Amino acid sequence: MKVMAEYIWMDGHDPTQKLRSKTKILNKKILSISELPNWSFDGSSTNQAEGNFSDCLLKPVWLCKDPIRGEDNILVMCEVMNADGSIHVSNTRAHLREVAEKFAKENAWFGIEQEYTFFEGRNPLGWPEGGYPAPQGPFYCGVGADEVFGREIVEDHLDVCLEAGLEVSGINAEVMPGQWEYQIGPLGPLEVADQMWISRWLLYRISEDYGVSATLHPKPVKGDWNGAGAHINFSTKSMRQKGGMKVIEDACEKLGKKHEEHIAVYGAHNEQRLTGKHETCSISQFRYAVSDRGASIRIPMQTANDGYGYLEDRRPSANVDPYQACAILIETTCS
Repeated sequence: MKVMAEYIWMDGHDPTQKLRSKTKILNKKILSISELPNWSFDGSSTNQAEGNFSDCLLKPVWLCKDPIRGEDNILVMCEVMNADGSIHVSNTRAHLREVAEKFAKENAWFGIEQEYTFFEGRNPLGWPEGGYPAPQGPFYCGVGADEVFGREIVEDHLDVCLEAGLEVSGINAEVMPGQWEYQIGPLGPLEVADQMWISRWLLYRISEDYGVSATLHPKPVKGDWNGAGAHINFSTKSMRQKGGMKVIEDACEKLGKKHEEHIAVYGAHNEQRLTGKHETCSISQFRYAVSDRGASIRIPMQTANDGYGYLEDRRPSANVDPYQACAILIETTCS
């Protein structure tokens, strides 16, 4: 039998890494990640090597069913390694792997809210050519052809994510027309980040079939329109237990002291989104509060009422690398 394995990896594009993939044909059904071979690729074509020494290696680290090709075909998330097997500089997953192992006893959970915007050519999907729709307001969680654009793509994306076995916990139309959100988690750090990258690949791939593009730019339309973020809901075992509110408040204090370090890995062009308007805190400020979507860190009302639970970091942009974001959240709050 023949099996198609789609090897997926992050390239060396700066300032935001892009997804790349290629198909390997195998002669048997794959039951575990250990059965998959490493595979070389031309790193000089992905900003990951020089032309005179261009070979890089793809090391399979996570797999799931390929919901597009079906049958026994698979999607394979890979880490990028140098030709000698050492960790490539663009491989941000390797650091998270070390952090997750070091702080395993904390049992950190993550839920990531991925916002994105559909574009058809130069215009957001559903926007009039060269113009603007009605002011934002009725579009969030809206219904009806005059308020929601791209639902058929969103539903297809949800279907393939669920068929692949991804831990999607919800979808909704967002504040700006043509903008949507899905959530993945709660999961551990490596699991949530691997699944987020695979879900993004599936989003791009499904959008191809409709002739539209999905962008993760944090401010896809300038002016009085909401940007696109990737809010991260985060907790440790002690935060989820009785008395956890004090642990959450201590974590927020630690996060405030490392604000600039977090902003540095929370996504490119985030200053265009974190203006202090449109449900954001200014990029130059840090504050946390209960039930405040204008704060850097929101502590949900239910968490405050229960005295334990989780916090929501509202600073990460839609194009954030979840490997880097999960790693620094654990390092800052658990050290």
